[in-house]
Amino acid sequence: MAGLAVNIDHIATLRQARGTTYPDPVAAALIAELAGADGIVAHLREDRRHIQDRDVRILRQVVQTRLILEMGATPEMLGIALDVKPDLVTLVPEKREELTTEGGLDLVSHQETVAEVVGNLKSAGIPVSIFIDPDIEQVKLAHRINADMIEIHTGHFCDERSLAGKQKIYADIVNAAKLASKLKLGVNAGHGICYTSIKDFAGLTEIDEFSIGHSIVSRAALVGMERAVREMVELVAAL
Repeated sequence: MAGLAVNIDHIATLRQARGTTYPDPVAAALIAELAGADGIVAHLREDRRHIQDRDVRILRQVVQTRLILEMGATPEMLGIALDVKPDLVTLVPEKREELTTEGGLDLVSHQETVAEVVGNLKSAGIPVSIFIDPDIEQVKLAHRINADMIEIHTGHFCDERSLAGKQKIYADIVNAAKLASKLKLGVNAGHGICYTSIKDFAGLTEIDEFSIGHSIVSRAALVGMERAVREMVELVAAL
């Protein structure tokens, strides 16, 4: 059965919008765990637009499940990860001008840089996942550079409106997940998944965990964090 890792970035987005001390993403993480989350995800971006260094360090102290740090493959972020020692690092692409992560990390173009970061993290005992598009070549490269797992970018699938388009992208996701599983890579999936689109992944048993944030935080604004997480936990469990 797949697990659920809750991304708390957008709790921090609300806080940073006014420069206050609330709402605290650390508090949201604790509530998410109590509601059944299997892990907590936080993306420490170069521009610090939501999650702050302080958040990551406190989360490392209080998270009881698994702390998953999303980050760019940069020297600055590598240093922070080696110091904080999260349970898992997910390497993601990052552009200052983007509203949110727009796609997977291109290992064809950045294989050498990413491989070096993967090696440094694994030498410190930190498992590494790489956030990639559902592309066979990207899966093979993730395996080649010794990643422990991949996270398949599901954003294009969730945003696609045509049935034919969704079917094509879903087929790519299935193929990527099956190949990764065959190569003994862990398989996570995330980006853009909501309370409706999560149901589309029923039967895809190769996915070990879903990483979901924006839709949960959006629902939490209306019904509360505990209920929002519990409802998603139930949907994931029913897949």
